[in-house]
Amino acid sequence: MNTALLIAPDFLLIGLGALLARRFAYGPAFWDGVERLVYFVLFPALLFRSLATASLEIRDAGMLALTAFGYTGGAMLLAALAKPLFRLPRDTFAACFQCGFRFNTYLALAVAARLGGEEALALASLVVGLMVPFVNLAAVAMLAQGRAGRIALEVARNPLVLATVAGIAWNALALPLPGIPDRMLKLGGDAALPLGLLAVGAALKFERDALPLPALAWFHAVKLVAAPAMAFALAHALKLAPVETQVALVHASVPTATSAYILASRMGGRGAPVALVISSGTMLAVATMPLWLALVA
Repeated sequence: MNTALLIAPDFLLIGLGALLARRFAYGPAFWDGVERLVYFVLFPALLFRSLATASLEIRDAGMLALTAFGYTGGAMLLAALAKPLFRLPRDTFAACFQCGFRFNTYLALAVAARLGGEEALALASLVVGLMVPFVNLAAVAMLAQGRAGRIALEVARNPLVLATVAGIAWNALALPLPGIPDRMLKLGGDAALPLGLLAVGAALKFERDALPLPALAWFHAVKLVAAPAMAFALAHALKLAPVETQVALVHASVPTATSAYILASRMGGRGAPVALVISSGTMLAVATMPLWLALVA
């Protein structure tokens, strides 16, 4: 089946979330509750179960992790060039910097699972767990104005990081996962991705003049073109297996996370340009993601 058709349901759920948020009587409090439920309960359940029950080869997982750190670090360097290239104000650049390398976790795992099944989901869960603290600390470092210590502590207590560490430890100790807890975790994980994608759609916002067009194009080029290109090159250089290459491309090619807007607003950065990058990037990814994933389909 064509790659675009395979991932179409995930983007359609994002579109449905946008429709529900704008045309029906679901207020901001409802969507905030959905987002918190997914982020703090359902999504950690999915990560923990995927990693606790996975059969991961240490070498392959290590090479995939190295690849992820490589293309994410490269995207950070390219995103940093936006300030001198476009002479962006400090608060605008600090807020938008993260848009070049942060990733939509819900979409990454949903697409990985759809394309590669349980193995790809486990590998993608590992990448997510490793990259969440990495990208958050980089984003916070750019935004921080005397509050880095508090936010760094929150990163260390991030539920996705904790679920990843717990899942890897459970797997390493070869502990069994009893039937009832396993079933509960599976049900929670199954609900996490569709609800997360609906929440992504509900959070889309557009403010046309929030960021100069050249800067907007730069951040899209970094996140949707350069990052997956680096992922593909590194996967080829490190001789990753097809499923690891596929996971790397999925993770690298997804648009920026909607949580980037929350972090920017919370730390005194400008939220409007971040919302514009996220929203327009999500729409562009409908076209760019299938092109990248077709390379390993």
